[in-house]
Amino acid sequence: MSRILEFLNSGADRSSMLHLELTTEDAYLPKVVWRDLENPAREIEQNTLHKIEKDYLFSWYVKNNALEKNTTKGIEDFYTQNTRKNLYRTIAYNKGHKISIESTTIKHFPELEFYSEDGQQVVFTDKNVVEFQKISQNDQLLTSIQDTATYKVMMLLEDGFWRVRHMVKMDAEPFQKDTVQPTPIYTVSNNQILQNKTSYTIKGINYYPKNSAWDTFGELFNKDTIAKDFDIIKKANLNTIRVFIQYEDFGKAKVKLEKLAKLKVLLDLAEAKKLAVIVTLFDFYSDYTIPSWTLTHRHAEHIVSEFKNHKAILGWDIKNEPNLDFENRNKENVLNWLDHMITVIKENDPNHLITIGWSNSVEATNLANKLDFISYHFYNDMIHLEYETNGLLKNTNKPVVIEEFGVPSYGGVWNFWEGSPKEQAAYHKKMQTYFKKNNYSFMSWTLYDFPHVPDQVAGKWPWQKMRQKKFGFIDEHGNNKPAFQYISNK
Repeated sequence: MSRILEFLNSGADRSSMLHLELTTEDAYLPKVVWRDLENPAREIEQNTLHKIEKDYLFSWYVKNNALEKNTTKGIEDFYTQNTRKNLYRTIAYNKGHKISIESTTIKHFPELEFYSEDGQQVVFTDKNVVEFQKISQNDQLLTSIQDTATYKVMMLLEDGFWRVRHMVKMDAEPFQKDTVQPTPIYTVSNNQILQNKTSYTIKGINYYPKNSAWDTFGELFNKDTIAKDFDIIKKANLNTIRVFIQYEDFGKAKVKLEKLAKLKVLLDLAEAKKLAVIVTLFDFYSDYTIPSWTLTHRHAEHIVSEFKNHKAILGWDIKNEPNLDFENRNKENVLNWLDHMITVIKENDPNHLITIGWSNSVEATNLANKLDFISYHFYNDMIHLEYETNGLLKNTNKPVVIEEFGVPSYGGVWNFWEGSPKEQAAYHKKMQTYFKKNNYSFMSWTLYDFPHVPDQVAGKWPWQKMRQKKFGFIDEHGNNKPAFQYISNK
């Protein structure tokens, strides 16, 4: 017992004592905005407010974990005796009926009601808490629910930590939105992307710097290299590039400042060269489970708010080919995550367009009504290009971008001797006739051949990697391939 008291008095994090794998900063970061801190008893100190908020959020995290796994683990440490009895009853009932509730809160807007003179009690109203739940029984989904509610909360300071004494759920209250609406840099109208009311047809390319495939913002990042590449792209009569941000590489919920600085350099160079940029977020991300939502929200919020006024950005592509995760990650999970991410990005950057880079035209109708333009990747026989693209234009009534397309110049055994630099050039020549005829927006894959391809991109087998290495218009030595003359419909 003396060791436990010594542990608590040391100010140690309860998560380690509870054997929880993560702290709230690593596992649960909903948006929290304190609306009112006026208090008749005593002024609340910022340090105290931070501790209250941290323990309050952790109480939600522990409760959500308990209802998902039907465990009482951690409840005693974040709820007082009376409150935890109700939770224990709910957990016992759910466990007996094989019910599981996967949930998260997305936003909190607390207002301070009372903070006691002795600093031992706090009362606040958490208004318009946005919650999302998936309820399953016998491992079968029953329903998905998004709810908005207000909670009256009382917390007590015990053993140096704040515990929930009461939490009463009430109806949501009217929410005041900001009335001032910013002027977007880009808009959409009549199936065209517009900039300053001028029709904008994308002629672009997916971009990684030479010798930095899938690692644009890594150790080889070089301003001069990127500037030279942008000159090549601009002189080739292209006007747009697409770049990729990897979730873990950029620091996940705690976005790395040095990565943001590199992204700014790239965007500044693009602006100077008069190139528009589509920034693809969450590359190599595939965890769509509800408990991870708030972390991805903070990641997106940090990045898009940092660059919401940057004129080089045409739009945010939320995720590259998320439909490839439908089978293994559950289609509903993926679509729910994308749907909420659209809201997060629009709230933090109303100036730029939003799209999703679907791997084919069939899935590209998903969430179309919430996107500003539709992006899909075309690697089918070119005779199907007009049918697929025109179908999307008709069915979605949104601008459509063929965001990836191409063929490799590799013609070895692992490509059944079907490819060659000459055949690659013929393919791009024909594709450009389709683009010019229909005024399609396009972005080819990709500027350079890749000397190295990571296993996570194309797998480890040679028949996967060898093809992926040779999609470029410029070979790994910096020489233009025959296809380069058809990089655009000049």
